[in-house]
Amino acid sequence: MAQHLFERLKAIYPEMVEFRRNLHMYPELSFHEVDTPKKVADFLIELGLEVRTEVGGRGVVGLLKGGKPGKVVALRADFDALPIQDEKDVPYKSRIPGVMHACGHDIHTAALLGVAKILSEVKDTIEGDVVFIHQFAEEVIPGGAKSMIEDGCLDGVDVIYGAHVSSVDPLGVVGIREGAMMAAGDTFEIEIFGKGGHGATPHLTVDPIIIGSQLNINLQQIVSRNVDPIKPAVVTVGAFNSGSGFNVIPDKARIIGTVRTFDEDVRDMIEKKIGELTESTCSGSGATADYRYVRGYPAVKNNPRETERIKKVAASLFGEEQVKEIAPHMGMEDFAYYVQKVPGAFFWVGGAAPEKIPQFPHHHPKFDVDEQAMLNIGKLFILAVFDYQAEHTSSSNHVLEAELN
Repeated sequence: MAQHLFERLKAIYPEMVEFRRNLHMYPELSFHEVDTPKKVADFLIELGLEVRTEVGGRGVVGLLKGGKPGKVVALRADFDALPIQDEKDVPYKSRIPGVMHACGHDIHTAALLGVAKILSEVKDTIEGDVVFIHQFAEEVIPGGAKSMIEDGCLDGVDVIYGAHVSSVDPLGVVGIREGAMMAAGDTFEIEIFGKGGHGATPHLTVDPIIIGSQLNINLQQIVSRNVDPIKPAVVTVGAFNSGSGFNVIPDKARIIGTVRTFDEDVRDMIEKKIGELTESTCSGSGATADYRYVRGYPAVKNNPRETERIKKVAASLFGEEQVKEIAPHMGMEDFAYYVQKVPGAFFWVGGAAPEKIPQFPHHHPKFDVDEQAMLNIGKLFILAVFDYQAEHTSSSNHVLEAELN
C-alpha cells in the first residue's frame, strides 16, 4: 500500500509545485495572512475533510476520519513569510514588494496538502484519524502554535510530527535528534536614560553611549562566566541605537537582543542577570534604565520513541546513511508548544538546490530549495502515520517495511 501511495504522491507532484509556487509569488507576513489560509482551507474542503478556519486567529485545521478504529495523528506545516525582498531570478519570484518565502514554509504547506490529498483517497482503509495543522505566524513571537493549541487544534491528538526543509542538506538527507533539538528564544530591550549635552563638554553629561557600550561588554560575560560550559547558551545584542549628531551627546540609548537556551534554569538565570547588570552598570554611572525581557518559544524537545520512529522510517526510505544525528540548533521554532502537549518529533529534510544552482541559507534574499523535498516530506509523513498506527493497533500495516525493502 505504501508504494502505491508514493506513486500517487509522485503523480500529483506537479500540482504540489503549482501550489507552492503560487504561495511563493504571493507571500503573506506573520499575523497578516489572509489569502494563504483561504487557499489552504479551500483545498482541504475540496478533499471532503472536516475543516476549521480561523483557529487561534488565522490557522486552518483539517480532519481526515479514517475508516477503521485507531489513534489520532497530527501533521503540522507553517505558512507565513518574511519581510525580505526576493532577489531570485525565477518565474515564481515574489510579486509582493519586501515580502518573500525565505524559509521554506511554502514547501511545508504544499507538501502537507499533497499528503492530505493522497490519504483522503484511501481514507476508508486508514486506521484512526489524521489532523492536518496549517499554522500561521511561526516567524514572529508569540507565534501561532500557542493560540491554535488553546483553540483546540490538539484536542484528542495522540502524537504529532513536523518537518522543516533544509537548504544546506542534500536531497534525501533527514536530520533529527532526541530531546532538545532547537533552542528556546527570548528577546530583551534596554533603554538607558542619561543626560545629554555638547560633545566638547562630556564632563557635564551622563553619556548613554559609553554606558551602553560598557553594558554590552558586561552582557557578553554572562555566558562565559555564569553558564556551565556544557550547557549551550547565547546572549546576542542585535541593535544599539543612540544619537544623531557628531558633536552631540544624546540623552538616551536603546539596546535590543536575543537569548537562546535549552535549560530552563539557565534561561531563568540569564533573564535575572541581564536585569542585574543593567541596573548596576547604569546606576554606577549616574544613569537609569528601563529593562524588558520577553519570553519567546520554549525549546523543541523531541520525544525519544517518536525520534526513533522517524529515524526508522527515514532509513527505510532513503537508507541509514542518509539519517543524520544533528547537533542542537540555536534557532527557535514554536513547534515546541505542540511537543509540550503531546509526544512528537520535529525533523529536517534535505532540499539543497541542485549543484548548478547557487545555494543560499534560510532568510536570505535569494533563498530557494529543490522542490522535490516536498515528495520526501510527504513520504516521511505518510509512513510515520502508518507506522504509528501499526504499533498502537492490531494492524498488519507492519508489511509497509517489507514493501519498501
